[in-house]
Amino acid sequence: MENKPELVLILDYGSQYTHLITRRIRSLSILSLCLSGTCSLEDITAKNPRVVILSGGPHSVHSPDAPAFPAGFLEWALSNGVYVLGICYGLQLMVQKLGGVVKVGEKQEYGRMEILVEGSSGIFGNKKVGHHQVVWMSHGDEAVVLPDGFEVVARSQQGAVAAVENREKRLFGLQYHPEVTHSPEGMETLRYFLFDVCGVNAGWKLENVLDEEVKCIKDTVGLEDHVICALSGGVDSTVAATLVHKAIGDRLHCVFVDNGLLRYKERERVMDTFEKDLHLPVTCVDATDQFLSKLKGVIDPETKRKIIGKEFICIFDAFAHDLEQKLGKKPAYLVQGTLYPDVIESCPPPGTGRTHSHTIKSHHNVGGLPKDMKLKLIEPLKLLFKDEVRQLGRILNVPEQFLKRHPFPGPGLAVRVLGDVTEGNSLDILRQVDEIFIQSIKEAGLYDLIWQAFAVFLPVRSVGVQGDQRTHSHVVALRAVTSQDGMTADWYYFEHKFLDDVARKICNTVRGVNRVVQDITSKPPSTIEWE
Repeated sequence: MENKPELVLILDYGSQYTHLITRRIRSLSILSLCLSGTCSLEDITAKNPRVVILSGGPHSVHSPDAPAFPAGFLEWALSNGVYVLGICYGLQLMVQKLGGVVKVGEKQEYGRMEILVEGSSGIFGNKKVGHHQVVWMSHGDEAVVLPDGFEVVARSQQGAVAAVENREKRLFGLQYHPEVTHSPEGMETLRYFLFDVCGVNAGWKLENVLDEEVKCIKDTVGLEDHVICALSGGVDSTVAATLVHKAIGDRLHCVFVDNGLLRYKERERVMDTFEKDLHLPVTCVDATDQFLSKLKGVIDPETKRKIIGKEFICIFDAFAHDLEQKLGKKPAYLVQGTLYPDVIESCPPPGTGRTHSHTIKSHHNVGGLPKDMKLKLIEPLKLLFKDEVRQLGRILNVPEQFLKRHPFPGPGLAVRVLGDVTEGNSLDILRQVDEIFIQSIKEAGLYDLIWQAFAVFLPVRSVGVQGDQRTHSHVVALRAVTSQDGMTADWYYFEHKFLDDVARKICNTVRGVNRVVQDITSKPPSTIEWE
């Protein structure tokens, strides 16, 4: 019998990078999960972690409502041989709770900074004293007096504490984010800490996730229950459907909704693939008028997302009713392909008890669900990142063409037409522009090198000259990014000739467009989508 994988538990204090730590640790074949930073001691001990990481967060330890780990946590960790690593806010919280002093820094440190290693043992045991490395800082407070038994093992260029440790008590702290790519040696530090300092054994595999999820679905869904799965034709819903089908077979009923916000010929292409490649019984519902009528005049992106989420649920409820008439039994569950990044960016998601992350955006899979929804949710991928979902899909033998598809937002083109999606022919223009852009990328052999590429319809017009005539037409933006998991992303650098060819083709082919711009912003500070 295989040993149960050792767990690295993250206590989440609201950093937008918290789940990225989880992803980085999993990439080392180590099981990693998150809990709210204010959960009970019983919640922590029940997980039996080998290591606990205290995440960063937007709070100051001086705030009266600053979140903190439960009373007795550090004492429990000490008596049970558990290692603790505080990152940014987590470091400051640990220092303060143990009697040290944290003050507002004279100079706040944000972005890339250089640190100098002062102690070549513990967390920097594989570095020499005097070693310089670039890291990603994001803090205003700093530890100025350390608790008894702690020592400084790295400082920033400005002299601020960058890393501390108490090796005897297995307590460590980093005043920077090792998990982001902007800290080039960060993964090496995490790897050394987990394997060499903490002695964690690698043994977690996605096959474990598959087995656990199948068992969970079988345990959750009654033997006579039926389940609806909303298929979009993308990676997430396809893998989710395949996984659920593996668990319950023909009691899964798939539905594809054309909401009028799909890409160019998406409906025809998707339905053809479902039938010929996946052999899934899929009912197609054309709800174009229903969605667009509700979106007419709506400009606010959050409102658009919530309207779309609500309409989806209404359709699924109606579909469930029709199935009830056919089967003589009402379907009880709805499958959604919600991923970990969807959850963190929609924080706080319902039912998790998390209260400390600053909301970046809501997602129709998470933030827009109405409270009176009649179908219970099954979200088999909610603890996975996109690249992990693709790996899981390969294990499940999902066609590679599905797994390589770029992510497409749940609200569809509604978040790529800025403003009212029903105004004029903005959707048709966007579909044509997007198709030219994507097909050009594929023809150039670049599609698999890019995480996500798409066009955006801007609510502005510009003056131009076409056919010796003055025009006052629309502006579209092109966006392409590279990423590992969607949590951070860099814009893709196209050759100038490629951009020139695409822009010319768009302006010469798509009536109503006379200007093409490129989005060259990374995430952060921007999100990948514009809305």
